[in-house]
Amino acid sequence: MALDFEDAATSALREYVRLVTKALGLSGECSVVQAERPASAYLAVDGHLPGFPECDAALVWDERRGWAAAVESDSGQDLVVRERLDGDVLPAPGVVASWANEVLRGETVPRPVTDLTRRLRTSSTAGLSRTA
Repeated sequence: MALDFEDAATSALREYVRLVTKALGLSGECSVVQAERPASAYLAVDGHLPGFPECDAALVWDERRGWAAAVESDSGQDLVVRERLDGDVLPAPGVVASWANEVLRGETVPRPVTDLTRRLRTSSTAGLSRTA
């Protein structure tokens, strides 16, 4: 029987999300993995984001931008991203958990990070290292 890459990738993503869930100390069925491209995941978390005491919080992941902290809108429409985890699209589960806990405690400054911001930081850093 041939191994289907999509099945292997989906299984690996489900395991990764399970490890993030475990690192956060959550249990039960609190996540959903979307296998269709672009792949994504949703993870319900306990607590609320600062400034949004009435809205449920969630962590969302997608294969292009990685992890983000979001709030669920009252209207039941799409989630509203409040902050993104900079760096690797697939950081270690412990890194995700530490960042998420900081966000939920209000210890980070909410700032959605765009691809442009990331590119500017990278080019800026590269420029500094070339002149040093």
